[in-house]
Formats: sequence, C-alpha cells, structure tokens
Amino acid sequence: MNKFDEKVLVVASEILFKNGVWQGLKKDNLEYYLDLINKNYEFKRRGDVEEDNSYQQIIPYILFNHQNNYFIYKYLPKAGEQRLVDTFQLGIGGHINEVDVKTGESVLEVGMMREWQEEVDYKGNLVGKRLIGIINDDSMPVEKVHLGFVYLFEGDSGEISIKEKDKMAGELVEAEKIGEYIKNNNGIWVKIVYNEYIKLLK
Repeated sequence: MNKFDEKVLVVASEILFKNGVWQGLKKDNLEYYLDLINKNYEFKRRGDVEEDNSYQQIIPYILFNHQNNYFIYKYLPKAGEQRLVDTFQLGIGGHINEVDVKTGESVLEVGMMREWQEEVDYKGNLVGKRLIGIINDDSMPVEKVHLGFVYLFEGDSGEISIKEKDKMAGELVEAEKIGEYIKNNNGIWVKIVYNEYIKLLK
C-alpha cells in the first residue's frame, strides 16, 4: 500500500490547542492531553492530512535509557525516507493506525507498543515507562502537522538493536555525548528532546 493511503490517527488542532499553542517540549498537564486524544481521535488518509495543519497526526516517540545511556540510531542509504539518511535520531515510533484500537485500552499506548516491537529487538525488561512531554514545533511544514508524545522507557539491560539493520544502525550513547552526534542534524524533534530534557538532567 502507498504510504499516503495509510489511515493515521489524528485529532483536530482546534481541540488540542484550545488552551493555547506551545513550542518545544510541554511537560505539564500531560494527562489532560492524553484524555483529549482518547476522546477525540479519528482516522484519516495520510495523504489528505500531510499538509493540513487543521489536524495533528499523533506520533508516539520513545526514548530508551539504560544506566544513563540512550539508544540513538542513524538512517542508512537504504532507508525509505531519503531525507533522513545520515541523520541520528533518538525517538522510536511512528503513526498510529486503526489496528491499534483495542477496547478498554489507550490507543496511543497500544500503537506505541506495536511500534516498539516492530522497530527494535530488546533482550531485557522494561522497568519504567512514562510520558515525559509533548513536542510541538511549527517552524517546518512536516513538524507543523505532527504532535510527538515523548515516552521514556527504562530497561534493565543494554541489549537493544534495530531490526531493519540494512536501513538503520543503532547504539547506546552516554547522555553527555549525544550533543556531538546530533549537532549536524536537520531534524528538529531530536534537538528539542536533547536540549529540553536530556541536557537538563542532573
């Protein structure tokens, strides 16, 4: 299926931002926004909302941490999204689809766990999992139609790897060294997460 024919979860921007628009990583009142999503989400054809900022495509964005080391991965030349080749990313995640709707469960969390299982091979236990913030950035066309829900996963093992090894390469990196990896990135979300969360940790 063409990626633009994929049905993705969206919420109307006027609903999400009725209390105001922010830029960067919002760290307060997070449960309010989770509730808004669960009560107001709908699915629309991706191609119809890619340039329509009256809707926000909701993206779970997972940071993985083990003993102050964060999982970081790089897009290789065979990656499907050529604009991202040679850039480093911190977040694991993607769009939420209709398959993620489960009775009695948060569609955001179901979609997040599906993406986690599809993208990485992790040989350990998750000992912590929490929402740490919501990214909004209106400075670029792609980011303007996406809202990132940033979750921190903490593991008891550092044995984690990317499943699609021909498209991406991943490794654990000490928190204080991440800045060197991403300094030449054109990606916005990775810099927001680093500057407004990881860099501020003591």
